[in-house]
Amino acid sequence: MTYSLRYAAGSDVGRRRQVNQDSVYASARMLAVADGIGGQPHGEVASAEAVGVLSRLDADLRGFDLADVDLIEILTGGVRAIDDRLIATAEREPETRGMGTTLTALLFDGSHFAAAHIGDSRGYLLRDGTLQRFTRDHTLAQALADDGRIDASEVEGHPRGSLLMKALLSTGSGEADIWTFEAAPGDRLLLCSDGLTATVVETVIKDVLGAFQDPGETVPRLIHLANEGGGPDNITCVVADVLAPAHA
Repeated sequence: MTYSLRYAAGSDVGRRRQVNQDSVYASARMLAVADGIGGQPHGEVASAEAVGVLSRLDADLRGFDLADVDLIEILTGGVRAIDDRLIATAEREPETRGMGTTLTALLFDGSHFAAAHIGDSRGYLLRDGTLQRFTRDHTLAQALADDGRIDASEVEGHPRGSLLMKALLSTGSGEADIWTFEAAPGDRLLLCSDGLTATVVETVIKDVLGAFQDPGETVPRLIHLANEGGGPDNITCVVADVLAPAHA
């Protein structure tokens, strides 16, 4: 069976930053959140370039039945194109050299998602009342937990929790995680930058995702809660629902 997406997206500068370095894209087949790396030059350029590449890829795919193509191959090519774009931009505009961005993206063919993830933006799936994170942070704190050097419970709030081990960079990128998973009617997906998860705990995120029927109501509520928590960073969210055909 072929499903469709109902979606909404939003971004806010937060309460402590002057520039929004996040970028977001949402369509019926492509969802993406990119968070320009703070402390590096022109993070807003890097995130915009990443999302721009994916938006153009989405446009190029119009007219294709994605069920007939290799989603992983397409999304892998998209990530490589972002690498090339960042390098080319830095060569053309030397002041942007060293810029970088996270990326969490989904490509939907009507029954499956391909996911690409690098950095510490996140993806969540709410299915049958259970919230699960389907991305793994590429941070030093998470790496320490994976190696058994700290407990998993110490990752959140760790002093090195925001130190990225991998990102998309104009000086050479780490390898993104790319995989596929099956969609089910009733699924609700959230992609977000760490400006949300830094201040809103997952139990509250789950409650908000379950409380509103329309993604257009859910996104501003999540952003509001992040700002209520102090808004220390830019806040970006995409919420998408998997819908069965109306006649099913």
